[in-house]
Amino acid sequence: MSQSGGDLHTSQYLSWRKLHLSRAKLKASSKTSALLSGFAMVAMVELQLQTPVTIPSSVLVVFAVITTLLVAVHMLALMISTCILPNIEAICSLDAISLVHESPHERLHWYIETAWAFSTLLGLLLFLAEIAILCWVKFYDVNKTAAWSASVVLVPILFIFLAFAIHFYRSLVAHKYEMTVSGIRELERLKEQIEQGDMEHNRVNGVNDMLSSGVHIV
Repeated sequence: MSQSGGDLHTSQYLSWRKLHLSRAKLKASSKTSALLSGFAMVAMVELQLQTPVTIPSSVLVVFAVITTLLVAVHMLALMISTCILPNIEAICSLDAISLVHESPHERLHWYIETAWAFSTLLGLLLFLAEIAILCWVKFYDVNKTAAWSASVVLVPILFIFLAFAIHFYRSLVAHKYEMTVSGIRELERLKEQIEQGDMEHNRVNGVNDMLSSGVHIV
């Protein structure tokens, strides 16, 4: 689909861009959620505990809670993506900007953002916590040093992850702000051009009226 430079600032084209952005977010959410939730389920099913169990019950409770939350969060994101994505794909496949109003991406914007946040931010944080607690469950009876080592390694990774997430979202907000300011300036420039055109038109009409009146007096 090709667009001329004058059409890039129309509301229809902006909605078309949001449509493709929503499509990309839902695709990434569905793939990430399916992968990580499958890993969590396999880790829980394949985990073999020695009998009698010497692992503290609090560690097992935390492992069960984190695993359940991880699967539930990613399943929710996967359900939202699976329900909304076909409707968006149907409009994108037609490659007709005039049909963008038939897509539900504007009306379901908050659901799309929820799926994106659950799959990327909250889901990945739970996944890191899952790795840490899984190391405790797996290595507690074998070597506690290994469990502590895994926790120590994951702490700086968690801080790096949070720092990147904060930096990314701040950069994204700054980019949206700059684009909005640029769009407002473009609208103001168009407004000034229209006003100047109206003034020129009125001036020409005034001169013509004066000439017409002069001719009529003569």
